Order: sequence, then structure tokens, then C-alpha cells
Amino acid sequence: MKVAIIYNEDIEGVINTFGMQNKEFYNKNTISKVAKSLEKAGHNVVVFDGNKQIIERLESFMPRVLDGEQMGMVFNMAYGIQGESRYTHIPSMLEMLGIPYVGSSPSGHTLALDKVLTKIIWKNGNLPTPDFWVFNSPSEDLSKVKYPVIVKPKMESVSFGLKVVNNEDELREAVEFIINEFDQQALVEQFISGREFCVGLIGNSPVEAFPVLEIDLDGDPDAIQTVDDKKNKPRKKICPAIISNELAEQMQKVSIDAFKALNLRDFSRVDIRLDSNNNIYLLEINSMASMGETGSYPTAAMAAGYSFESLANRMLDVASVRYFANNIMSNLPGEKKQGKISLTVRMRSFLKTRQAQNEKLLKKIVDANTYVRNVEGVNYCTELIGNELSLLGFRSEIFPQFEVGNIFYHTNTQKKEDDYLLLLSVDNITKLALHENYNENEQYLEGTGIWENKGGIVTLISALQALRFSRALKKLNLGILLITDSSIDNKYTKSLIQQKSLNAKRVIAMSGSSINGGLVLSRSGSALYNYEMKLLNNSTPENVSLTAMSFNKTIASISDISRNDNENVIAPYKVNFSSNIFKIYAHGSANISVRFNSPITLKNIESKLQKIVSQQKRNKIYQTHFEGGQRRPPMEISQLTIDFYNEVKAITDKIDVRITKDHRWSSSDICHISDQIAKLDGLGPVGDYMKTNNERILRHSLIERSLLLALIIKS
Repeated sequence: MKVAIIYNEDIEGVINTFGMQNKEFYNKNTISKVAKSLEKAGHNVVVFDGNKQIIERLESFMPRVLDGEQMGMVFNMAYGIQGESRYTHIPSMLEMLGIPYVGSSPSGHTLALDKVLTKIIWKNGNLPTPDFWVFNSPSEDLSKVKYPVIVKPKMESVSFGLKVVNNEDELREAVEFIINEFDQQALVEQFISGREFCVGLIGNSPVEAFPVLEIDLDGDPDAIQTVDDKKNKPRKKICPAIISNELAEQMQKVSIDAFKALNLRDFSRVDIRLDSNNNIYLLEINSMASMGETGSYPTAAMAAGYSFESLANRMLDVASVRYFANNIMSNLPGEKKQGKISLTVRMRSFLKTRQAQNEKLLKKIVDANTYVRNVEGVNYCTELIGNELSLLGFRSEIFPQFEVGNIFYHTNTQKKEDDYLLLLSVDNITKLALHENYNENEQYLEGTGIWENKGGIVTLISALQALRFSRALKKLNLGILLITDSSIDNKYTKSLIQQKSLNAKRVIAMSGSSINGGLVLSRSGSALYNYEMKLLNNSTPENVSLTAMSFNKTIASISDISRNDNENVIAPYKVNFSSNIFKIYAHGSANISVRFNSPITLKNIESKLQKIVSQQKRNKIYQTHFEGGQRRPPMEISQLTIDFYNEVKAITDKIDVRITKDHRWSSSDICHISDQIAKLDGLGPVGDYMKTNNERILRHSLIERSLLLALIIKS
């Protein structure tokens, strides 16, 4: 299952700073430990910051049930950024987006956060809770208050602002502090002298109560646990608490009743005081019980027999049961079997540990300008790739080039036949002046070529590292061809690509995947033509106009060939026409790019082109020249490719990676591969072109695609 953990870190990620700012933050180590716990159970996990970009991030990661994919979930650890009822912000957004999540609903969080509403509901349900008063101003009548009392903000948690007072002057001062500091009402509650306990809850129907936990107050019945205690000097926790079984059961029952009274979900922690006569008083309930390892909730869970890992997965499990009415988790591939962690889980965890190093490699490759004529830059890039492959046991064969960068073939086998031939294009059409260097943020990695080819290079290297980690690489026969003339239609590598592919069972090209996870099963072929026209008869200025009209009419007629044709595209470019009626000259030129999906179609197009052009050749006023032809054949969809795709789809269904069938109008290196060989393109990371001259990939897709490629090669 795809699981997105959402937490809060970037509190600046808002349009405006407005209202009470959040004071609760999870330690990154805790977030990481939850992520690793879920990954070990076979889930595909990412971590997102819950700021204003969260919708876009979720949209790029979460599967769409309408497309037949298994629904993902959010493991919500976000306390919110600002404003009232901050706990409700992410759940409310998820409700709107239609994404299931772990934890209580917005209404449940609202009730639990509002201590006054909580106490009213409990009192109406005959649940024991201390008497209380609510004040909006320190100048109000305080005469009805019975001391000692504890003063706290109406809608804060984690013991913010707690203070025990014993007289009216102290109370007015405390109320004023709460109103000024937290900009909300002050809740004044009868202070219960005695012992302090908490009960952790998990589940919905039924609700499971953990063993009762006691906060050690060092024998002081008037002591309290402040926020500073929790952060800097946590009090000792005793679990199970040293109380009678009968009293423990009473606390557990009243806690479950309190949980149900507020219609909370999945998990929570109930705080309790016990007076000297063993009377139980509900203080408050935390609908976002902390997963911090030293906290009360994980400590009590451990006493109940949960490890941190099993607790995190149990929380996800109970939410899944609530949404899907049955335990879909038990049949997920990748879960522990017979005490062992599956290879898929181990490889995914390995790729996570290598993510930072591989992103550094990606930065070096992206920052290298590999314009097809920049031989130095292209050779630098192929050297970087070669160094990584040599560390993985690959040897290289070099095919020197001077007009473009050197071409390399890397292999890890002495055998003549490859299980897979992998095509990596290195060059591009972007000159140094327009080159965009590597840039990263939480969601995207950006830079020239990062989607078209360079992200795929690092995806392959990552996949090979995972295969070596799993001790599978030595058993595979792989060939990797580094292509340095993709931008000029494989002028030098066409025959080499064809030759190497004849010795491969299957061929994979590492172009980037489209934003919907598309794998390329077919590509259009490319053809390029050049048309020129020049005025011959300069006896009269009128001939200049006739030449201009004829040139433009020809270009328009050529463009019109593909009108209403969904299978082919004809597009003139670099159209130039120059003329002068006084000096009497006129000449024009245009390149004609053709994208076609079958050889027969190209023949028909060429016939129409020749017919249009030949009509102009018979004219005595000007002369014309037309030349060109096919640069790359189309990659036509074949049964072998469909079968290959279906095998890959079976793998992606198991690891929750989204793929779809894609056709690309652009031609590529893989177009030179015979239809008698199973082949797929688009195994690089998911991304797209940006509106500028830049490209981007989804950061999390690097790991997804590396794992997918490793499993494909291994299978």
C-alpha cells in the first residue's frame, strides 16, 4: 500500500502568518522510525511536510482508485501550522481530496482540542471529570471558584500554560497570562490532589486499552507534569501502574467511554487524576497521542506487547479496517513471512539509505552540459557513469568519436547473450547558455535533461546497486550502451544499437516516465526534409511577390497534409524567407519535421510531399530544391512488448507503483530496435517538461522506479 506520512516542519509554508502558531513538532528521528516501520511491513512510504504544497504532493504520489489502483493512505502526524483547531487542518483537507487517513476526523479533533466542550460532553454522559469555570477576562467575577485550581488554555495540548493557583490574586494573574499568551479563553479546573495516570487506546470496534501507565510524581500529590517536564526532564513512567486490577479495569473502561463519547477514531491517550479516595477524574484526551519513543503512548503500547514497529503498523491496520471493512493489510506482498523480511522490502530500504548519495550523483550529471556537440561535457558525463558501473563490476568497450562524445558499451558478463540491453542516452540539444543547473525541493528535482535522460541514468545505477546488495547482480547478464548522438538521430550509433540488440533477450530504454506513470510501448518515427526556393527571373518586381506567394502556399499545403490526422504530425520549422522588390531578389527555406506511426504512412506522406513540391518545379520564375527522408523508424507496438508490459504490470501491482501504457510522438534510440525483440521505454523517473527550458522529476519516483527496474531485471 502507498502510505504518505504527513508531519509539520516548514511553518513558513503558508500564504500569510495568521493566528496562533503551532508549538508542537515531531522529532525527525521519530518520523523516520515510523517510516521505516511501515516500509518493513512492505508499504511504499514517502514523507511529506504538511504545508501549502501538500495537495500537489499527494496528487503526484497517491493512486487513483478510478484508474483501478489500490487506494493509498495517509499516516497523519501533522499537528497543523497555525490558527485554531490545528489538528483538524490536514484531516479536513484529506476528507476533501478523498484520501483515507489514520486518526480522528476533523470533528473528533475539534471536540478533543476544546477542553470545555470535552468536559461538557463527559459530564452529560455521566463520566467523571473535575468541576470547571471558563473566563474571558481577569476582571470577571471569580468568587465562585473553589481553590486550589489549575489554569490552562481552552484549546492547547501538551500541558502548555498549566499553572496551579491557590487564591484569587494568583488566579487573576494566571487568567491574564493565558488570554494574552494564547489568545483564547482560560479554563479553570478544580485541582485534584493525588496521583496521575494515562491510558493509551487503539482500535475502533473493539477499542483496545493498553495497560494503565502512571506518571511518577515522586510521592507529591500536588505535583503536575508541565510542558518543560515533558521536553527537558520527563518524569519517570511506571507501566503497568502499581494499582489493583479492579482499579485498572475501571480506568480502562472510563477511558474507552470517554473516547467513544467524543466519537474519536483509531488511537488516543486519556489523562487521569486519582484522588486519595481512589476516585477517578478524567482530565483530557489527546486525539493525536505522541509517537515519541519516550512518551506515554509508546511506553504503554510496549507494556501491551507492541514493539514500536508493530505499533505503527497496527495504527495503520485499524484505520484500514475502518475504511475498507476488512483487513487488507494481511495479504500485502512484502510483509514478513516466517520471520524474514522480503527481498522487496530490503531492497526498498536499501534504496532509501542510498538516496542522498544518488541524488548527489544526479546533481553532477545534470550540472554537466551535454549538448551533443560539447564533446568535453559529454565525455565527462560518460566518465562519471563509467566510474559507477566499474564499481559494480562492469567492464567497458569504447567506440571513439570526435564529432560527438565517445560511445561506451558496458557489460558484466563474458557471455555473448545479454538478458537485458539497457539504452542510456547522454546528450541533449541544450547549449550551455540555456542550460539549467540542478535544483531540488521536497517534491521535485529539476534541471536540464533530468527527465528526458539523466534521471534514468541514476535510476539504472540505483537499481544495479540494489541488485548487488541482494546478491543477484552476478547472476545476471547485462549490457549497457551509453549513446552520445541521440540528438542527431543516432548518426553514429544506429548500427551499433542494432548490433548489440541482436544479442539481447529484451531491451529497456531509460527515458523518463510521463506524469501518469506511462511506460512507452510505442514511439513515432521521425523524418526530416528541407525545402528551398529561389527567384530566377528578376526581370520585374512582380516576380518577387509571386515567389513569396508560391513559397508560403507550398509551406501551407505541406502543413495541411496532417490536418485532422491523429496518427501523424507534419510541422515546418526554421522557416525563413527574404526578399527585396527594389533589388529584385527572393529566396526561402524551411525544414519539415514529420512524425509518423507506420512505414506505410510515411510512404503516403512522402508521395503527397513530392506532389506538392513537383507542382512548383515546372515554374520558370523560380527554382526549388527538396530533399530528406526517414531519420528513425517508428517503434510500433508488438505482442512481445505487450507481454513484457503485462509482466511489469504484475510487478507494479505488488509494489504499489503506478504505470500506464504510453505512446510518445518523439522518436528515440529504441526506435532502431527490431520488432522481433521485446522492448520497453520510459523506465526512468516520473516527470515532465516545465514551461521554461527546464525539466523536473518527482523526487520520490527515483526510488520507486529504481526498485521497479531492479525487480524487472531480476525477474
